[in-house]
Amino acid sequence: MTRSSSPTDGLLFALASASLYGLNIVYARMASFAGASGSAIVVYRVFLMLALIGIVAAVARRSLAMAREERGKLVLLGISSALQGIGYLSSVAFIPVAVAAVVFYTYPIIIVLASPFVERTPLTRTLVAIVAVATLGVGLVVGPAFSDLDWRGLALAFGASIATAVQFFTAARCTKTGVVAKVFWLQLIILPTAILIGLTAGQLAPPSVLALAPFAVTMTIAGYVGGFVLQFLALGRISAVAAGIVYCFEPVVAALSSALILNESLAPMQIAGGALVLAAIMANVLLDQRRPKDAPERRPRNWKPVLRETMPETKN
Repeated sequence: MTRSSSPTDGLLFALASASLYGLNIVYARMASFAGASGSAIVVYRVFLMLALIGIVAAVARRSLAMAREERGKLVLLGISSALQGIGYLSSVAFIPVAVAAVVFYTYPIIIVLASPFVERTPLTRTLVAIVAVATLGVGLVVGPAFSDLDWRGLALAFGASIATAVQFFTAARCTKTGVVAKVFWLQLIILPTAILIGLTAGQLAPPSVLALAPFAVTMTIAGYVGGFVLQFLALGRISAVAAGIVYCFEPVVAALSSALILNESLAPMQIAGGALVLAAIMANVLLDQRRPKDAPERRPRNWKPVLRETMPETKN
């Protein structure tokens, strides 16, 4: 296995992606206070993504062709990505970031519980214990009081959680289409989905809505772009289960960012929860490293080894 496809690189990509997503949701809440809805932000950031992808493809001479056998998977991946982004960003307009994070971060549990049926991998006691510790840590970090909450925010956050689980499993199976082409086609699929949802919900506003909170909107979009690219680089190198555990770091970053940016204080219990999340991530890394090097790697059914196209090294 080459360095470009190393699981360790995948874990680092996932950790960096989770950190950017953690910042993204805090600024999304700031933007919602100013009147910029989650649906509007998703629509206009897609246009930015398409422009950036076009530049990268032209400069690096990357192909935008998708693998014929992965067309159905890419459609499912695009729809689930759209539902994830719109659901999570829109949920913070109705409920606090901490509450949205708790509900949204049920997806690692969904991934682990669904893994024996989707990926045919055994559900070991060690893995269950690691997920339990990570989930407990997430709960302690955000520590919300679930009284007087708007059901719309809870429904949007939980819907985003289910969409994320689908996204992780599907992305792990799209290995034949290059990263640049994959991101390009996903954005084309996300765009009409986001427009349709925005029109249905009455939240699709003209581009001038972004000027209501220019800094918050810019940070929200920048965090998403960086996190999105790193996420798909990670999911080409590690399993959905491993990535799900690493992404428990996102609400820790969100809580810390809320304390620094939104002046929310962190209690000792929240700090302890962050330590539990980090401990679970480290335990998962050590468990992966202790796997015998000559042991066959578990792959989805019908998986075949192929060369993966990677993104050129550029700074976000």
